[in-house]
Amino acid sequence: MSGIAHQLQRHGAGDVSDDAAVLGAYSSDASLYRVPPVAVAFPRSADEVAALLAGARAEGLTVAARGAGTSVAGNAIGPGVVVDFSRHLDRVLSVDADAETAVVQPGVVQAVLQRAAAPYGLRFGPDPSTSTRCTIGGMIGNDACGARSLAFGRTSHNVRGMRALLADGSVLTTGYDADGTPTASAEGSDVLDRLRSVVAGDLATARTEFGTFGRHVSGIALEHLVPERGFDLTRTLVGSEGTLAVLTEATVRLVRAPKAAVMVVLGFPDFPTAGFATPDVLAFEPSACEGLDRRIVDVIRERRGDAAVPALPAGDAWMFVELSGPDPDDVRRRAELLAGAGLGVSALVVDDPATADRLWRIRADGAGLAGRAPSGRPAWAGWEDAAVPPDRLGTYLTSFEELLAAHELSAMPFGHFGEGCLHVRMDFPFERPDGADRFRAFLEDAADLVTSLGGSLSGEHGDGRARSDLLPRMYSPAALSLMAAVKDVFDPTRMLNPGILVEPASSSADLRYSGSTRLSKGLALAYTADGGDFGQAVHRCTGVGKCRADNSGSGGVMCPSYQATREEIHSTRGRARLLQEIVNGASTTTWSSPEVHEALDLCLSCKGCASDCPTGTDMASYKAEVLHQTYKRRLRPRSHYSVGWLPRWAKLGSAMPGFANRSMDLAPLRKVALKAAGVDTRRRMPAFARRTFRRTFGGSVGTGTPVVLFVDSFTNHFAPRVAEAAVEVLRAAGYDPRITRQQECCGLPWISTGQLDGAARRLSGMVSALAGDARAGVPIVGLEPSCTAVLRHELRELVSGPDAAAVAEATTTLAELLSRTPGWTPPSLDGVRIVAQPHCHHHAVMGWRTDRALLERAGATVEAVPGCCGMAGNFGVEQGHYEVSLAVAEANLLPAVRASADDGARVVLADGFSCRTQLDELAPDAQPLHLAELLAARLTQR
Repeated sequence: MSGIAHQLQRHGAGDVSDDAAVLGAYSSDASLYRVPPVAVAFPRSADEVAALLAGARAEGLTVAARGAGTSVAGNAIGPGVVVDFSRHLDRVLSVDADAETAVVQPGVVQAVLQRAAAPYGLRFGPDPSTSTRCTIGGMIGNDACGARSLAFGRTSHNVRGMRALLADGSVLTTGYDADGTPTASAEGSDVLDRLRSVVAGDLATARTEFGTFGRHVSGIALEHLVPERGFDLTRTLVGSEGTLAVLTEATVRLVRAPKAAVMVVLGFPDFPTAGFATPDVLAFEPSACEGLDRRIVDVIRERRGDAAVPALPAGDAWMFVELSGPDPDDVRRRAELLAGAGLGVSALVVDDPATADRLWRIRADGAGLAGRAPSGRPAWAGWEDAAVPPDRLGTYLTSFEELLAAHELSAMPFGHFGEGCLHVRMDFPFERPDGADRFRAFLEDAADLVTSLGGSLSGEHGDGRARSDLLPRMYSPAALSLMAAVKDVFDPTRMLNPGILVEPASSSADLRYSGSTRLSKGLALAYTADGGDFGQAVHRCTGVGKCRADNSGSGGVMCPSYQATREEIHSTRGRARLLQEIVNGASTTTWSSPEVHEALDLCLSCKGCASDCPTGTDMASYKAEVLHQTYKRRLRPRSHYSVGWLPRWAKLGSAMPGFANRSMDLAPLRKVALKAAGVDTRRRMPAFARRTFRRTFGGSVGTGTPVVLFVDSFTNHFAPRVAEAAVEVLRAAGYDPRITRQQECCGLPWISTGQLDGAARRLSGMVSALAGDARAGVPIVGLEPSCTAVLRHELRELVSGPDAAAVAEATTTLAELLSRTPGWTPPSLDGVRIVAQPHCHHHAVMGWRTDRALLERAGATVEAVPGCCGMAGNFGVEQGHYEVSLAVAEANLLPAVRASADDGARVVLADGFSCRTQLDELAPDAQPLHLAELLAARLTQR
């Protein structure tokens, strides 16, 4: 800790950090901008916030409030102290069902508030697409909306009162009395009198230039301070982006959740035509009206497969319309009328709630999924939030497409059509020398287009660094002066969120990507999807922050270390920010910088982010590259030579398994050996099998369709029963399994410890052994999910050429092979309740849908446990990881196993060797099985 954090703590600021890793993680949000802070504070109370402000005043520091950091406009970063409210001030303090309100701290996640309100039949109305991680404080700062603002309004319509601190430390309280009259008080301050005087000096401007239509969010909402609106300071503070006061508590309005909702999907020939139809759709009084087109749908199908997109009606653009209300019959009638109104080329009423949820998820993940433009180049925010009156949306979309063509850009548009708000991701050429200038030129032209249509530069995200300096193109000099005067009243020293709204920073300065350099030489991995550029790969992370959400409800994995620690540097996004510093030309961060390794240390290499993150950020691969580059031709940590070379030691141990197992049963010897190996002494090493599978396998029987069984090191040396069961199942299905004697280890332990040269050598040898069968069309069946994933993914990143590609294409899981076998039927699992822990790499690379379908087809009831088991290969055994490993296991796996312990029909299924090892240690009664073992045991019961 350096002087700044220490000085702030002397003032009573509490938890403050100026650690290099923390500063790097908080240097950006979900925007294009990079502004490293000098410290980050994590207050536990309003008193600590007050102490922090006092310290900042004394030290001459600025303050930027931050929620989840999901701002795409650069609202939540700053050069002074960033205040993260999400770590400690994150509670729902009370819910009043009679008053239909809740009192919350600013760091509470929107989805957490929803869960607290749900038992009362209530909900918080605004629902941004980031609702699983965005905070109420952040929503108040931006005046966030979401898809259902047609029904519930903006956040400013849903806040009933605030407690906040002014820059001078005064406590500001706002709210409404019993008859709805706005109230406000400021202890020991004349700020309210001065504010009334400033607004009274130019009422005409406040009345005419602010709040002109439903999504007019740009600037400060001064229209609420005019006398006829009762000097409504609550509404004015919402959307002021932390520039006027620092929120410490809010009372929010809750609403009754509608009893019925039906989705209608309308198809149109193109995006502008859908825009022109919007006013007619609004006549049906929808609660949501969202637009997207084929560009984003095609990206989703490419990224996640055709099955990820439910059937859509004909067209190249679509409107997702939700109709809701208290009467299911009336809602259904309105839906049928809308579908039959002939507003597009096609229409579909979506009756199935699960299908509707999948469609809405496409829209919710739009910002992340649009991370690659149709051109194949990275796509960025920056001009992503403009809004126009809905009756001018078609004109805006038509002109916007022309503007894109004039600037030689391609885009992925989507948005809240019912409110005239368009979100866009565009392929700004930041990698070019003139990239920032071209970006600026586009912003100016786009701003002129929006203002010519009576629109707002921001429709819900706020102006931030992206748009504040464009406000002169939207507002008159009188309006700009009025906003500056209001800022003077609240924050005359410009301490709060400087560079935003008033005296703005340049929108083309501090661009995160434009300062990056290409890093493609000397890399171990190919980064084929990123043009061979490590910099482009790590900049896949745009900061949408889904890694901070609890994704378990949707069966996700990402990000187990963040869920265990709740620290930004241990999220996928936080780590990506540190890695982006490596390629930032203004940074001194390198591969071996301590802050980089601090951030990566608790990464489990689960690869959950590779599939769960909408942008496809693959932190496991990046961690392997960093370790490779750092320790190339250098002494490595001890665990890299022990668990990183496990297949080598396994061969030695298997030569005398009895002696090896007895030795590890001797506590003193075991502790010494594990400590020397860099392994936590609380772990037990798995026992070697008496005989390896390779020694006992009898070979081909000469009948049946040939398949090659990929015998990984874990199965061969520790769990040969899995391979034996697989042989039995495959033969029963009409296959003739055989093994290739020359097959090498897939190199997984070398990959996870960053020994990528060694991994590449082993994979090259493996390709030589398997390529002939692969080219002949013989399936290669993997049993260990992590090794199977290596053959399907990392193989092509480490070994080039058609043989490697052939092996990757030929590799299949047992469930995939059996499910496509003509005439095969699974043995009956009727009455069996399966609690399954899908391996993280299985989830990320192959997907677990086929396994679930096979088990359900066999008659089993399947509960797939979300998240990671916590062992994650070598991670869970390495020194310094034990507590996090256990915390991850306790998040989902162990509670699911305990909850089903008394069910006599329960079977715990875990194909991953590390998952079974974790369960054997932490839940010894679980007795987990591999899929092959489960099926083989049932063959005799046919």
